[in-house]
Amino acid sequence: MTTFRQKRFRDIGGPVGHYPTGPLNAMTDVAGVTVGHITLIEGERTRTGATAILPHGGNLFQDKVPAGFAVFNGFGKFAGSTQISELGELETPIVLTNTLAVGRAIEAVNRYTLAQPGDERVTSINAVVGETNDGRLNDIRAARPDTAEIEAAIDSARPGPVAEGAVGAGTGTVAFGLKGGIGTSSRQISVSGTVYTIGVLVQSNYGGHLTLAGQAYDTKALHDKDGSIVMVVATDAPLCSRNLKRLAERCFGGLARTGAALSNGSGDYALAFSTAESVRLTPARRKGLMTVEYLANDVVSPLFEAVIEATEEAILNSLTMGLPMTGYNCTTGKPSSVQAIHLDAIRRPSRPDDGLDLR
Repeated sequence: MTTFRQKRFRDIGGPVGHYPTGPLNAMTDVAGVTVGHITLIEGERTRTGATAILPHGGNLFQDKVPAGFAVFNGFGKFAGSTQISELGELETPIVLTNTLAVGRAIEAVNRYTLAQPGDERVTSINAVVGETNDGRLNDIRAARPDTAEIEAAIDSARPGPVAEGAVGAGTGTVAFGLKGGIGTSSRQISVSGTVYTIGVLVQSNYGGHLTLAGQAYDTKALHDKDGSIVMVVATDAPLCSRNLKRLAERCFGGLARTGAALSNGSGDYALAFSTAESVRLTPARRKGLMTVEYLANDVVSPLFEAVIEATEEAILNSLTMGLPMTGYNCTTGKPSSVQAIHLDAIRRPSRPDDGLDLR
């Protein structure tokens, strides 16, 4: 029987760009950012979950953070995106889950926000929820995760290492016909003498022809062209919402590097936010004339390049940290299974000395 090895892409020697990573090579390298998962693997039919991202440990509704949203192909649902695009603000945790759980996730975010001290008179909340469809391995019609389970994901958010692969919102996802999931990565960039951190977390569930570090690999898997991916970017760089939107748009550069089909049936979404105190939208700043300090256009290009690298590596981590999974295909009503990337079984496309040896 084949034994699968879970390793991050960097740990098998894969080249991952030019910029150094943070200590954990994870979104949580951005100070104050926390991540939580709820993973549901039950019986033969439940393979789903939720992942929560909190930009800081305070009251997000009161101390909002600037944010930018980008969509490449909009075959999907991303609750709260229009208000982010309009106001350039994020006021709740970000939750990722499956397609039919979006409504329950909104309710979980609402409950969490209304329960925060200081929010006793709040009557309107822009809950932010992204999704991909895990119905190939999960009985998505079974109403899981439920609202309480998604609340548990929010409550579990912590700093430190982030679990990857078939966890949280990535429990039942599929990418390139293989097991997808949650992946994360980070980069550190010096701009005008100050070092800033960018962290990316992805929920991969899309199609194309897998490309690892510029080399096309035959994984012997069925080629999927459709599917979706959600990419979330955190940074401590002081950016305005306009440049955060531009930062989010660069995620699609990293997505393309992995061989994404970017097809008609693909939902490709990216959200970026800044945790910098100098741009945080506190109640006092929102009452009148705001004076903030943020990076100018002419110095942000290194951040753009770094987010492309971090997105590519986060996606590859979501794949190499996966394991084979059997579940229930809601479309066919039959059992379904997918293989994970097995590092010893990847066949190189040409000469034995051409490309990477990932073994």
